[in-house]
Amino acid sequence: MKALCRSNKSYPTHYRCISSICTAQLDPPIQEEDRVWVCTRATFLQIQQTLIQKCARHRAISQGKSCHAQIIHFGLQADTLTSNMLINLYSKCGTLDYSRKVFDEMRVRSVVSWNTMIGAYTQNGDGEGALKLFVRMLGEGSEFSEFALSSVLCACASKILAFESKQLHAFAVKASMESNAFVGTALLDVYAKCRSIEDAFRVFESMPEKSDVTWSSMMAGFVQNDLYEEALSLFLKAQRSDVEINMFTISSVLSACAALAALIEGKQVHAIVYKTGFGANEYIASSLVDVYAKCGSIKQSHAVFSDAEEKNVILWNTMISGFARHARPLEAMILFEKMQQMFLYPNEVTYVSLLSACAHMGLAEKGRKYFDMMKKEHNVSPNVFHYSCMVDILGRTGQINGAKDLIDKMPFEATASIWGSLLASCRVYRNVELAEVAARKLFEIEPNNAGNHVLLSNIYAANGRWDDVAAARKLLKSSEAKKERGKSWIEIKDKVHSFMVGAITHPRIGEIYSRLDNLLEEMEELGFKGHIEHDLHDVEDDYKRELLKHHSEKLAFTFGLMCLPSHAPIRIMKNLRICGDCHEFMKVASTVTGREIIVRDNNRFHHFREGYCSCGEFW
Repeated sequence: MKALCRSNKSYPTHYRCISSICTAQLDPPIQEEDRVWVCTRATFLQIQQTLIQKCARHRAISQGKSCHAQIIHFGLQADTLTSNMLINLYSKCGTLDYSRKVFDEMRVRSVVSWNTMIGAYTQNGDGEGALKLFVRMLGEGSEFSEFALSSVLCACASKILAFESKQLHAFAVKASMESNAFVGTALLDVYAKCRSIEDAFRVFESMPEKSDVTWSSMMAGFVQNDLYEEALSLFLKAQRSDVEINMFTISSVLSACAALAALIEGKQVHAIVYKTGFGANEYIASSLVDVYAKCGSIKQSHAVFSDAEEKNVILWNTMISGFARHARPLEAMILFEKMQQMFLYPNEVTYVSLLSACAHMGLAEKGRKYFDMMKKEHNVSPNVFHYSCMVDILGRTGQINGAKDLIDKMPFEATASIWGSLLASCRVYRNVELAEVAARKLFEIEPNNAGNHVLLSNIYAANGRWDDVAAARKLLKSSEAKKERGKSWIEIKDKVHSFMVGAITHPRIGEIYSRLDNLLEEMEELGFKGHIEHDLHDVEDDYKRELLKHHSEKLAFTFGLMCLPSHAPIRIMKNLRICGDCHEFMKVASTVTGREIIVRDNNRFHHFREGYCSCGEFW
């Protein structure tokens, strides 16, 4: 079959000259408009294939369907290469059903056909579909390539299919493909996502050749499994091995720095970002803003944000979240207004950060305003995180019954975070009745969290109900819940020094205790004698003072005071909430020593300066 068409395009053509004289001599000369372009079957197919590839690149589904219709009209759908292109087109456009229909109607399928269809399932998040098709391909005895195996492994990773992944690993070993860079990278990625990080690292170590993607995947695996130190160590090893640094590597390392609050390492990675030219990337900029905010350097965080040429919603949200974490609600709100002036629409994450800022500063009316604004102005439906923030806002401002009413009216089940916020508020305002309700819910949701038992016990102790304290502690001992020990750490000269209450193992612990005693004497002259009401043990006051005296954050602060230059702020990290006595201690210590003290607990940042804390006593 041949088709006739006129075109100005430079596709391959055959020219035929129409004349009444059967001779090779043409007189007069032929004009351009007298020529008829004849497109052969092969040329037409080539044109359609080129158009299909362009449609796939631009996700132009309507034009792609038109090309498909032309192919069917002229009976060219049996061509295997064209069908493969159509499968890819529909996959890129997210219409997986059309991809599968083209695949099923193919008379002859090549290895590329199977690979493309398996890849289509993987790219569209249908891991089970990819796995089933791979099994069918093997059952039909079709040849397969490393691409098909790596695609199926990626599909298993997206669905956390651990058992199937191990079977595929065994198959890769049997087919001698485990040393292939694509297969190996996919294997370590799926093991990392299935929380089998040791298996992932074993695959990584056994690979004879590792690409930059392999290294970045292993670092990302460590970060996903909360092994941040290991991620940083691997990054250092990659640098020493002259591995090319890509954006995914940088992103993973910055996430590790943020989680560890490793300011020095974060600054070093920041220098690498500028050296490699990745600083212009919006996602890298967001990671840098997050690192500095989580390391307590909110000024540097805002400087990175301001320097970013292009700002997407993620970058704005990260900066608003940083201000919220550092008890800077006014800056967070101003940034929220500026964001809208730049014609960027707030999303769920934006409002979580705003409501969190309101909660940390006890801004109940502002919180209600933003909670109502979500749906009315930006059509954002409140989710469980927004309700959690509102419960926190009401609880922190003493509206505990209002918080409980909001929980009862929520369109979904309350989470452990919501009940935990209510329980913490009950402790501040000594509401035993609601505390018991919240605690019972938490015991059901988090049976292994000893912190809930301890918090209920403290509420009983604050109200002088010592029999209930004994019963709560007895219940804790009989349960399988484990209490997390309080720990504080400080980074000095590239080394992290960790402390626990009453620590004795640090090499300079004698000096630390001596310096702390001297400091406490200076503070007593200003009237600080320790707030023994924050120790909830049924013991004498003098013994309570002794118990509070050597809390981990006080030891970390004293060591920082001994080692850091007089102009440098002292940055302390904690795994638990800072206690009331230590909070008062830091305020007075900032006056006595003239130092800025930054404490990050598991809830927020506290900036102590000249006797005041940025939290405004809301934490």
